[in-house]
Amino acid sequence: MRTQTKNRWHLEKQLPSGARLGRLYTSHGIIETPAFIPVGTKGTVKSLTPEELKQLGVQIYFANTYHLWLSPGDKIIAQLGGLHQFSHWNGPIITDSGGFQVFSLGRKNFSLHGNLAGAGKLLRINEKGAKFRSHLDGSIHFLTPKKSVAIQLNLGSDVILPLDDCSPYPLTLGEARESLRRTHLWFQKSWAYYQKQASKMAVPPLFFGIIQGSYYHRLRRQSARFLRQFPLAGFAIGGVSVGEPKLKMREVVAWIIPELPANKPRHLLGVGGVDDIFDFVRLGIDTFDCVLPTRFARMGKIMIKRRPWYLDITKNKFATDPRPLDPNCSCYTCQNYSRAYLHHLFKNRELLAYRLATYHNLFFYTTLMKCIRQAIQTNTLDNLAKEYEVI
Repeated sequence: MRTQTKNRWHLEKQLPSGARLGRLYTSHGIIETPAFIPVGTKGTVKSLTPEELKQLGVQIYFANTYHLWLSPGDKIIAQLGGLHQFSHWNGPIITDSGGFQVFSLGRKNFSLHGNLAGAGKLLRINEKGAKFRSHLDGSIHFLTPKKSVAIQLNLGSDVILPLDDCSPYPLTLGEARESLRRTHLWFQKSWAYYQKQASKMAVPPLFFGIIQGSYYHRLRRQSARFLRQFPLAGFAIGGVSVGEPKLKMREVVAWIIPELPANKPRHLLGVGGVDDIFDFVRLGIDTFDCVLPTRFARMGKIMIKRRPWYLDITKNKFATDPRPLDPNCSCYTCQNYSRAYLHHLFKNRELLAYRLATYHNLFFYTTLMKCIRQAIQTNTLDNLAKEYEVI
């Protein structure tokens, strides 16, 4: 079989703690791990150009299947050369399956316009897929495992994920069992369609399985062992950071890691706190995606090394502060603008505020990950954690 037979991830070093260095090889470039992956939901990391992402050291970004399917449409993107050409980004792209959006739509109804009856509402979920109303115009759509993979192939993703049933917290054992059964059934349908399509491709995208099972040790172990049967390129851990305490999240990941093969990459979905990254790198997680740095930037929360790892530039105490956001930071924002100026921009909702803050926050994260990789190489990860006030 031509799909996933050659391992495209190389383990370079592993510490006794579990922290490891690796390289993930994709059609659009090599990703040095551990790595943080910023979220570019609609084919753009909000407010920044692809050239700026490259300047910052971003290796890969995370796009959203659900949103790009609804607008402008995956077929339009395919006609225009795929998401790389469409978005002018020549690096790797990972896309989700739409599973988290199904989860979100099931928890709340929302409308961007406020007048669309039932917009953004999950209507039905079963073995075939999920039926919902678009949050854009209230139109009805049905997302199936096959459809999710087809969309991601149309987008031209480098790493694709199968449709999964992302369960909320808390969940009863019976509900968790049913959710996991559905996730595994959907996976089999996704995998069968992927194999068929990938056999026609010279270099197919990497296909990661998603481990679910809520907060039940036996179910998580069952999910990992089920997915290990398939020649996957890697594994993603889903269903965490959905409202549970952080200690619970760490416990679940610690259950899963021993069940995963050492020669495959491990991605943790939706996690990106500074303390989280240190803790999960130690457990053996290779990549993370999260909206935290870009969302924080739009809120005026500027990343720094000290707990709670950000300062709120919208506070009035910064109105006359002439210092850079972070005096020790060498990013473009900190080298050229004061806290007082950023405070002014945010207070007046100037668009430049979001660009400058986002630039800084992503610089913070790419620098953090470079330092983590170097610390693993030199066996000094604990010293680095102390610098960031994690321990």
